[in-house]
Amino acid sequence: MQPLTSFQAKYLRGRAHRLKPVVLVGRKGITAPLLSSLQEALNVHELIKVRFVDLKDRGTKAECLAEIERRTGSCLAGQIGHTAILYRPHPDPDKRKIVLPVKGG
Repeated sequence: MQPLTSFQAKYLRGRAHRLKPVVLVGRKGITAPLLSSLQEALNVHELIKVRFVDLKDRGTKAECLAEIERRTGSCLAGQIGHTAILYRPHPDPDKRKIVLPVKGG
């Protein structure tokens, strides 16, 4: 997936404001069941929040998020504290719920 523009990331953060975290990352970090949950949540919702419960170190969270992005094909739209916002469009264009805006359009 292409990286999000800052305009698109801002749009997605606005849409995610009312969302609750659907996936929690615990002390075990990235596991097969966690990745499975992330894939399923992204397929259903396209835009999700992920909460880091036991990872308090910024560097560790950044590494985990980079790996999650790589392994799920998603993009990070934003991160505030222990919560990250991830976006991945549905593979079937007819089932996409979110249309990313184009600046100036």
